[in-house]
Amino acid sequence: MTTLLRLFLPFALGYFLSYLFRVVSAVVAPALTADLQLDAATLGLISSSYFLTFAACQIPLGALLDRIEVRKLAAALLLFAAAGSLIFSQAESALGLLIGRGLIGIGVSASLMAAFKAYVIWLPPARLPLVNGLQLACGGLGALAATSPVEWLLGITDWRGLFLGMALLCLLVSLLLWLLVPKKPVTDAVNGDTQAKLSVVQVMLDPRFYRVAPACVLSQASFIALQSLWVGAWLRDVMLLPDAEAADVLFVCAAGMVAGFLLMGLIADRLQHLGIAPRHLSLGGISAFVCLLLLLQLDTGAPSLLLWGLLGFFGTSGTLMFAGLAQQFPPSQSGRVSTSLNLGIFVFAFVMQWGLGGIIQLWPVGDAGQYPVMAYRVAFGIASLISAAGLLWYGVCALRSQPDRPNAAST
Repeated sequence: MTTLLRLFLPFALGYFLSYLFRVVSAVVAPALTADLQLDAATLGLISSSYFLTFAACQIPLGALLDRIEVRKLAAALLLFAAAGSLIFSQAESALGLLIGRGLIGIGVSASLMAAFKAYVIWLPPARLPLVNGLQLACGGLGALAATSPVEWLLGITDWRGLFLGMALLCLLVSLLLWLLVPKKPVTDAVNGDTQAKLSVVQVMLDPRFYRVAPACVLSQASFIALQSLWVGAWLRDVMLLPDAEAADVLFVCAAGMVAGFLLMGLIADRLQHLGIAPRHLSLGGISAFVCLLLLLQLDTGAPSLLLWGLLGFFGTSGTLMFAGLAQQFPPSQSGRVSTSLNLGIFVFAFVMQWGLGGIIQLWPVGDAGQYPVMAYRVAFGIASLISAAGLLWYGVCALRSQPDRPNAAST
């Protein structure tokens, strides 16, 4: 078995599970609400607790990946995900769901960053763009699996059986990480770089970071918060789709996301040869994402599958910022830069998913147990404005930096 396969198989499966856990709430939400009598704010809190614990783990994760063998760290964390999924499957109250979902967030918090670190250690640099793109695409496949396939499984078992099965998958992937990934200690210095390490706070206060990061953070947080819960509710309550048809639309959105992960990197690579930086493609894609959120307000009657697919495609645009930001710092700081960006994304995803539930709950539930259309329109409109605010921040920073930095366009 080649080194590439020994690395890619367990890490790809781990990231597949991470995205499956992230997005599955959009499909299982009706069953959870019916069984445990959850309101919109409580449902939003439970679903978003994944993002809060996931984000909290990003603070020490960058340093841990530099000090602990990646194989051991990733395998150990997945045991938390297995425990969380088991607790979730047996929960009889909102508190049990909250604890289980929080543990899941801890368990999968290193799924992507550990993979990127492992690929840097064992693979030649020329292979990294392709392998990283494939890794991201496997997360998209997890999002696909969390739509129509999960809806089909719910016809065979209930949500409790689903999460019990996912707990067993976590144990399997943890074992594969332990057995397949090559054993090799991680050195704290990379390519002889002995510069002082930056903390997460220092990274975030660095102009190279804070001028660019908000556009990525706010768009990605909006996409994650909507796709993983409230898009499903929109399809059911606003567009009045039955659960199976809503899952099919979520499948199309997730398919667009997979295409975005695969194609955005390739497009960025081609544009670089024309002198167009990946950052510009990312900002253009984020602008398209904001426009698509606004267009959803006009999508009445039968859902436009093209519109939902494009939303998934351009929802990935912010991920192009990871590589660009990491390149602005010394190589030994790249792990901390990436985890700092991830921290921002998932903190805001937690706030937005919970907050949007609170906004929706400001309107009374109708006789059919659904929130009114206006509640969702206001919530989605606010999500659009938050994403647009990130673009506005970047524009203001770019204008303010021009007088004293003639080469600001290269930031």
